[in-house]
Amino acid sequence: MIRLPGARLAARAAFVGLCAALGAGCMPKPPPASPPPQAAAPGGDLTPASFNDLPGWSDDHLTEITAAIRLQCRRLALLPPDTALGGAGIAQTQGGRAGQWTEACRDAQSLESGDDPHSFFRTWFRPYRVNTAALVTGYFEPVLNGSLRRTAAYQTPALAKPSDLVSNGPPDAQGRPGVGRLAGGTLVPYWTRAEIEAGAANGTARPLLYLASPIDLLVAQIQGSALVRLATGGTVRLTFDARNGRPYTPIGRVLVDQGQLTDSDVSLQSIRDWLMAHPRQAKAVIDRNESYVFFREVPVEDSRLGPPGALGLPLTAGRSAAVDKHAIPLGTPVFVDTTVPDGRSWRHLVLAQDLGSAIQGPARVDLFLGASPMAEDWAGHMRQSGNLWLLLPVAVPNS
Repeated sequence: MIRLPGARLAARAAFVGLCAALGAGCMPKPPPASPPPQAAAPGGDLTPASFNDLPGWSDDHLTEITAAIRLQCRRLALLPPDTALGGAGIAQTQGGRAGQWTEACRDAQSLESGDDPHSFFRTWFRPYRVNTAALVTGYFEPVLNGSLRRTAAYQTPALAKPSDLVSNGPPDAQGRPGVGRLAGGTLVPYWTRAEIEAGAANGTARPLLYLASPIDLLVAQIQGSALVRLATGGTVRLTFDARNGRPYTPIGRVLVDQGQLTDSDVSLQSIRDWLMAHPRQAKAVIDRNESYVFFREVPVEDSRLGPPGALGLPLTAGRSAAVDKHAIPLGTPVFVDTTVPDGRSWRHLVLAQDLGSAIQGPARVDLFLGASPMAEDWAGHMRQSGNLWLLLPVAVPNS
């Protein structure tokens, strides 16, 4: 995104705050020795490991994850024991059902704020290394301006899920529920982005609020949520509710194919800059992505916490991540050994609390970085190699 005056200072302040929250992992260290990112086969192999194999494990200030793990445990306790959390192979066998968290979660309730949970994880989990080199990216929660009513300054609607959108139709070729609308009793594809923005869903999808531009809407849709500061005062949160079922086409790929950007240039910031600098061509480029995200509004109960993830829990900046549920069970602690865009090492435990359509395979995580300027900067440029370890629950405590 375009840097405004003072944004660099704000980003630096956000960096200091984020590092303070995450502890020693932000200190300059050599980057992890990993081969370049590569495609991972679904359900890739896991190798049993020990906590001594996790680089920087003892330096990770896990006190910041205490509240998140307790909240997650309370959520899992409400689910029937046989509730499927996902995963494949060992991950599914060892941690793919809610009931496999019972013993660990009972102990987690005794954790207090400020406690060091290292011994808790050593007692109730066993690490498994993901054998394939990982690709680590990041996402953030944009902070946008908007209005509950259409005005001269706010013309772009953020739409609620349409009443005619069917999201549980016959499975597609990948086994995912079909998405579309009924026409004469037959499920047909839902309207494309261009058709929706031309008014095809006007009678079925109501505007929740209005944003300043289609670019702001696109950023919110790509990130899956947004904090919107209203012109009349106050802040509301938009979070993902549904998709139109059309294929997702990365705008960066479109611009590279058109010769507008090079592969090395592509970032959220460069894409937004190009769209803002070329308003006449922007709509045609955006419309190449037929996928469209519909939102719902949720209360902003604690501005320090992020939007709800796939478990229905608020995401925690630097401690929550999106994964592929077909490979990694939701809720799984994942130790990530990677770098951030400025080359510093980043070695932290995160919780698999969210999903992403572009996140595929076990060697893939998308880190939730929060709503700060630094989070936006990192998320826009982050495409790092790294190593992952899954911490899978055990039924009997480790000695």
